[in-house]
Amino acid sequence: MADKHGKLTAGLVEEEVKVSNPVKIQDLTFRDAHQSIFATRGRTEDMIPIAEEMDKVGFWALGVWGGATFDTMHRFLGEDPWERPRTLKKYVKKTPLQMLLRGQNLVGYRNYADDVAKIFVERAAENGIDVFRVFDAVNDLRNFSTVVPIIKKMGKHFQGAICYSLTEPRMGGPVYNTEYYVKKAKQLEDMGADTVCIKDMAGLISPYDAYILVKALKEQVKVPIHLHSHFTSGQSCMALLKAIEAGVDIVDTVLSPWAYRTSHPAIEPLAMTLKGTNRDTGFDIVQLAALSEHMEKVTPKYRHLLDDTKLSVIDINVLLHQTPGGMLSNLVNQLREMDALDRIDEVFAELPRVRKELGQVPLVTPTSQIVGIQTVNNVLFDTGDERYKMITAQVKDLCYGLYGETPVPIDPEVRKKALKGYERGEKPIKVRPADVLEPELDKAKALAGDLAKDIDDQLIVALYPTTGVRFLKWKYGLEEIPAEVKPKTLEEVKELERLVALAKAGKLVEKVEKPAPEKGPGVRTFNVFVDGDYFEVEVDEVGGAPVVTSVAPMMPQPAAPVAAPAVAPAAPAPAPAAAPAPAKPIAKPAVEGTPIEAPMPGMVIRYEVNEGDSVNEGDVVLILEAMKMENSITAPISGTVLSIPFKSGDSVQKGNTLAVIG
Repeated sequence: MADKHGKLTAGLVEEEVKVSNPVKIQDLTFRDAHQSIFATRGRTEDMIPIAEEMDKVGFWALGVWGGATFDTMHRFLGEDPWERPRTLKKYVKKTPLQMLLRGQNLVGYRNYADDVAKIFVERAAENGIDVFRVFDAVNDLRNFSTVVPIIKKMGKHFQGAICYSLTEPRMGGPVYNTEYYVKKAKQLEDMGADTVCIKDMAGLISPYDAYILVKALKEQVKVPIHLHSHFTSGQSCMALLKAIEAGVDIVDTVLSPWAYRTSHPAIEPLAMTLKGTNRDTGFDIVQLAALSEHMEKVTPKYRHLLDDTKLSVIDINVLLHQTPGGMLSNLVNQLREMDALDRIDEVFAELPRVRKELGQVPLVTPTSQIVGIQTVNNVLFDTGDERYKMITAQVKDLCYGLYGETPVPIDPEVRKKALKGYERGEKPIKVRPADVLEPELDKAKALAGDLAKDIDDQLIVALYPTTGVRFLKWKYGLEEIPAEVKPKTLEEVKELERLVALAKAGKLVEKVEKPAPEKGPGVRTFNVFVDGDYFEVEVDEVGGAPVVTSVAPMMPQPAAPVAAPAVAPAAPAPAPAAAPAPAKPIAKPAVEGTPIEAPMPGMVIRYEVNEGDSVNEGDVVLILEAMKMENSITAPISGTVLSIPFKSGDSVQKGNTLAVIG
């Protein structure tokens, strides 16, 4: 390889002069940057002040939507996800707005029926999206067949993306080699792709492999080639430069304050590197610096989401396990909440094995979650030699074929175990996944009912039934938006940071406010910092016992440090994800009987039974969502359901009693 790479390098100077066009840049500051390092918590209000100036830079496109934004905005930010492209379109008049579309997954974690997929793409185009980057987690291009014709019908740009993965430390081997990517690119071109993107979500591509691959694509594919590579492993800046030398047409970068770590290379150094060459971007560095200054000013609002406990800004272990960064932070948080962080090395050791058994799938949303959560389940819930004791609904769907054809066949024993008693049947399908899905839009309309005022509201419920209904209640004032969901000003953030500093110094911080009349005289209120959370505590000056009146954390705290061999933050590399809504405290069952306890923290999706129903041992009692994957919680004994203390949409802690059977 060294001799081959040496020859390539020796010929670069001669080959460069043949390239005459300036490299085009797509900016991802408004989407993938904060998705990668701030858990997708970037708010529209912090994008508006520089939107017009971003429009003047000369970017090929601005990535502003799709990916995890749709989920996070309605679930954690209380923002209508449809408003972001509509709002930004008012300020960005010249530069196309781009979104990341997960093929038939749209912006969710499963394949949706064709009726939902078609209307979603239409509405995305109507709401301001000009460029659709379409990918499929297993690179099954049949999952493009519904959305692509709609993109074309709407007169929008279709960018076909190929998820970049490896079976060896470098590109090659029996699956992910140059021939594999060239074949996929030519298929996308035949489908009508206006551009083809190599989507390196985990930062795996090495500089010389980038050169070799781009060279091959430029020789065999007529449409422009785009490279998207996360910084996670530390290679992407070099990979972009070698790709540019090889003739790549477009690359992705972000403004420097939100660059690096598990995000993307910064635009400023790249623009300076190319200045004066025949691939010069032509960008004004002074203008870019001014834009970055704004991002620096708003960053304190998100700093608590950044895992700054690690000295290094790269994670070389990603080259070993290939897991995107968003999955890493989620795995760490999940294990911590389950009091099992000490078993993270077991999870990292199990992960490649599970990935291989599930078809050597690329690790990108949603397959990264599917593989990651099943890995955790295998480590924590399997006994002895028995693996796959608790199998998520999504693993069953993958084994059935509902995500498409995997790059290599799924292990037959794992498939057999996953499909035993599977509701759709025990024989996997061979057809396009959506061919077996019933229309869903009418069901979503019925579920939304009068809450939905238009088709966009209905689509929120179609994609996210439980959290979508909850969001519509927030949106239209039927339920109060929780405090942790409401935006905070810079001043509020600074005050919270001040309280953190004082509390860590061991000081109580008295709130300066008049006591409410019902509290009576002599009651003083303090903010107290305990194990990473704030509590509002009322103290009777006469010596009464303190009363905790609010246990919701005032500000999420960063996760504790994690040792390697980690999963690499990559594409979605949000640093530690912000905490969900506060769960109900753990309490003993109110009635006598056998309790079903939550095996992990998560959110109740739905109960499959009602109080008074009879169940048999092994029957599914409820569906519990953990890290966006669904787990069937079953009855440990036969009997009658005596108590159901939670409802759909409730967040629960590990150990909460979810039901009682007697």
